[in-house]
Amino acid sequence: MTDPNAIQPSALDQLPDRDPEETAEWRASLDAVAREAGPHRAAYLMRRTLERAEAGGIALPKLLETDYVNTIPTAAEPAVPGDPEMEARITAWNRWNAAAMVTRGSKYGVGGHIATFASAAWLYETGFNHFFKGKEGDGSGDQLYIQGHASPGIYARAFLDGRLNEHHLDNFRQEAGGNGLPSYPHPRRLPWLWEFPTVSMGLGPLSAIYQARFNRYLTNRGIKDVSASHVWAFLGDGEMDEPESTAALALAAREELDNLTFVINCNLQRLDGPVRANFKIVQELEAQFRGAGWNVIKTLWGTAWDELFQLDTTGALVRRLREVPDAQIQTYQTRDAAYIREDFFGKDPALAEMAKLLGDDKILECFHLSRGGHESRKVYAAYKAAVEHKGAPTVILAQTVKGHTLGEGFASKNANHQMKKLSVDEFKAMRDLLELPIKDSDFVDGVVPYGHPGADSPEVRYLQERRAALGGPAPARRTHALAPLPAPAEKAFASFDKGSGSQNVATTMAFVRLVKDLVRDKETGRRWVPIVPDEARTFGMESLFPSLGIYSPKGQTYEPVDRDQLMYYKEAKNGQILNEGITEAGSMADFIAASSSYATHGEAMIPFYIFYSMFGWQRTADQMWQLGDQLGRGFLVGATAGRTTLTGEGLQHADGHSPVIAATNPAALTYDPAFAYEIAVIVREGLRRMYGEAKPGEDQDVFYYLTVYNEPLPQPAKPQGLGIDEGIVKGLYRFNTAESVGVSAPADAPRIQLLGSGTAIHWALQAQRLLAEEWGVAADVWSATSWSELRRDAMEADAALLRGEERVPYVRQALQGAEGPVLAVSDYMRQVPDQIAQWVEQDWSSLGADGFGLSDTREAARRHFGVDAQSIVVAALAQLARRGEVKATAVKEAREKYGL
Repeated sequence: MTDPNAIQPSALDQLPDRDPEETAEWRASLDAVAREAGPHRAAYLMRRTLERAEAGGIALPKLLETDYVNTIPTAAEPAVPGDPEMEARITAWNRWNAAAMVTRGSKYGVGGHIATFASAAWLYETGFNHFFKGKEGDGSGDQLYIQGHASPGIYARAFLDGRLNEHHLDNFRQEAGGNGLPSYPHPRRLPWLWEFPTVSMGLGPLSAIYQARFNRYLTNRGIKDVSASHVWAFLGDGEMDEPESTAALALAAREELDNLTFVINCNLQRLDGPVRANFKIVQELEAQFRGAGWNVIKTLWGTAWDELFQLDTTGALVRRLREVPDAQIQTYQTRDAAYIREDFFGKDPALAEMAKLLGDDKILECFHLSRGGHESRKVYAAYKAAVEHKGAPTVILAQTVKGHTLGEGFASKNANHQMKKLSVDEFKAMRDLLELPIKDSDFVDGVVPYGHPGADSPEVRYLQERRAALGGPAPARRTHALAPLPAPAEKAFASFDKGSGSQNVATTMAFVRLVKDLVRDKETGRRWVPIVPDEARTFGMESLFPSLGIYSPKGQTYEPVDRDQLMYYKEAKNGQILNEGITEAGSMADFIAASSSYATHGEAMIPFYIFYSMFGWQRTADQMWQLGDQLGRGFLVGATAGRTTLTGEGLQHADGHSPVIAATNPAALTYDPAFAYEIAVIVREGLRRMYGEAKPGEDQDVFYYLTVYNEPLPQPAKPQGLGIDEGIVKGLYRFNTAESVGVSAPADAPRIQLLGSGTAIHWALQAQRLLAEEWGVAADVWSATSWSELRRDAMEADAALLRGEERVPYVRQALQGAEGPVLAVSDYMRQVPDQIAQWVEQDWSSLGADGFGLSDTREAARRHFGVDAQSIVVAALAQLARRGEVKATAVKEAREKYGL
């Protein structure tokens, strides 16, 4: 049996020992310390030795955890510039107004969160007073990702500096009237204040990393030097359970994003209770971030603890702090000194002796109040160290008390996240604690008053002077008065009008070809940001590698294996392509950063992100909502689209529903183009709408979702005639008529309208010929480029009707006078075309690929779902038979003939 105390072999044992005698002496020394001074002393010496080695650049594995103490000792803390007493008064006013705002709103049942900002107030105030750069200085300022539940504190500060008034605060979470404040950071709802949506939780950390990375991308590509910008992400320790929160930590370290700082408010509580009841979340996070390569700063204890640490000559206090689980730390927060003496100090004789030297007031001060995150000196030291650190991103783990200063009814209580108000008596106690000049008579009819020292008060002047020195208000969003981007040369778009002749071309390839032409444009080509999640070769984009280059902050430090080939894998520091590896979430975060660069940095960029359509909206729809909230602009491209078009991949790869999910997003303009020339028209219109001259009343803050297919098919020439481009953009136009088939039919032949989108239009065209040749039925074929845009237009017409305005939906205008019933078909579930059914005056029916996908040939899959040409014929005959326009027996004959 292996001796558990024996020294186990390590990787170093594989190397020859050049001096076995010296090695033996080191081991003997360690054994002697452990024997004479105890294992704790031996461990202490080993940790200090490893820290020394790390500081000296000696190649050893890093310590993943350090003691449960502050990283920056008190003696090394720099003095805080400015006026700490003034800043304390400002913070007190902001604490009060944040709590008052939520409490006053609670009578309307709108909710709100009080405890989060109460714990994090100094984390924000220290930054606003000394670190966060505004947008009125040089560059773009800093980018602030504010924790969503802390929004009342940010509103309170904006109220103090005059950017908001009492009316605004009284409309917290009451936005219907147009003057309210959104619950969380929502740029679309408050576009002059908020830059970045951070709720849903987990998306803020992910987006912050890719924003810092995109800042480097802009600088390295020579678009704009934003090297002075720093990205700050404020997070909760419970939020770090979200997988997105830690998904890109390695990227940030790998690319040495020292322009990024995470500030994690470790109040040890999530929504229902402790974050790690039986463990220590700070230690867990430290190990996680250190292991990923981040610089970690722990700011845990306030100055009241200094005396305790000085008395800890044996290390007993440090050991006890490491072993006490988080839930017990929370319990100490709510218990008296006698309990703490017994449960914390009484577990170790050395601590019991220490406790005898401490009065009850000292114990309560330490365990109830004194946390590193509640002291500007501690926070300032951490922030200064973070911005001065080079070569890696920094995470600050700041311990606080959730509900700090709100009274015993709030502090560290499991339910405080759901507690929405304080009583009048609790407010008066808070007032006394914060030493605010608010009189009892100010509480009229039991309503808590807002507090403001006056627009010309020393507090407000100080606040505004500090912000002026740092470059203006923060947070703030600025939409720069950018000149519209010039339209690319028409040649790039017109080249698709003639079709592909005898050559079969997939619409995915058509889109890539269009982009290849557009990125060559002298005026706008460099503004394109191609984003792909390690599938460039799948989509035929490898030809862009040598011409555009793949972005890498290191450039290319190796000789690529395919260097002798024309389309070799070229990485470059100024590369244009963002090839993110297998991460749809990371790619979407890239897209969001690029899509809002027009506001963040005053530089309009044109991102397109191409992905397996199945793994876009299904996986990252939450980020698409974030994109819409952030008013992002660009092109999302769902490639290998459709339920029956991507053969062989099976159930999980068969997209039959992404347009349904996309239709739920108000900012998404969803198109399912059938032909290459349609793609050209849609992209040209998208560039005009998002980046060019907007029409009166037109919302530019939209993004486009295009589905493209991997099935090579003939690309027809663009039909001649007026209104084709308008129909493509609005969502429907007649592609051809029954007469174009070349089969003569009697004048009284039954007639039907076939509507198809995407690849399904090819089945409709086959069905059109079969109906004419074999059943004497005349069918017109329409291309429905966007079911959801048709629906959106029709809904707007309905809304106009309620206002007393007469307006006919475009779909009804387009189909006006079209004879016979309508049969719609797509490669998606029937719900996609059925979006417009209620506005079609003709009899309506639809076909679609409902259910799970399956692996088979395209033909077999289409027959399985009943959307192939023969199935369309049978469905068309059945629809006409119900109207008495063909014999009922024809339906049965067709089924038998086609083997359905």
